Amino acid sequence: MTTYSKWIDIQVNDGTFGAYLAVPHHKTGPGIVLIQEIFGINDHIREVADQYAADGYVVLAPDLFWRAEPRVSLKYEGDDMKHAVELMQKTDLSLAVSDIGATVQALRGLIKPADPIAAIGYCLGGRLAYKVAAAGLVDKAVAYYGGGINTELDLADQIKVPMQFHFGEADSHIPASAVEAIEQRFEGHANAEFHVYPDAEHGFNCPHRGAFQRHAAALAHGHTLMFLENDAV
Repeated sequence: MTTYSKWIDIQVNDGTFGAYLAVPHHKTGPGIVLIQEIFGINDHIREVADQYAADGYVVLAPDLFWRAEPRVSLKYEGDDMKHAVELMQKTDLSLAVSDIGATVQALRGLIKPADPIAAIGYCLGGRLAYKVAAAGLVDKAVAYYGGGINTELDLADQIKVPMQFHFGEADSHIPASAVEAIEQRFEGHANAEFHVYPDAEHGFNCPHRGAFQRHAAALAHGHTLMFLENDAV
């Protein structure tokens, strides 16, 4: 289990935002910047942060909606779903990438200098993990069901770090054609890895959603840990 989890503040040019920090029992380890879905740093994202901390990583999850609604925490249906979409539409992704860069710098101050930092993102966070990998801000990146990546395939050649993708075969938000386009664009990239899970819907990793699929979530978590620990990937 983690020794502790808490919120910390990160300062940027236009203000200060919060980030959820989860630290492993032995208080040190490689770093993970955990990138939220459109629902903010909600119960699920905090649980994922705690899970990776229990695995031995120092995890920092930045609140990327802070300019509109700091520390918003939403559920997955009804008015919360509508509000989440509105917040996403208000968010400048270039500013979000900049905030993630500031989070990486804050995290570097919390881990040993030689330890790597990976980005792991879900949904909107998956797309942002792809973008920060292209920007060279992290040492590895993992994208879970990142919507919109197929519209930014021009960034693929900028990605020099290992990149792992997870998609649900039955994702109603990301069609198979989009996944195929991403895979084709990464042909020849020796350090790109794809996992597609049969019968898995969008959000399959989240037990708070009706789309949760335990088998796919467990496999994906295992693949992610192997990817993070494999220096040869």
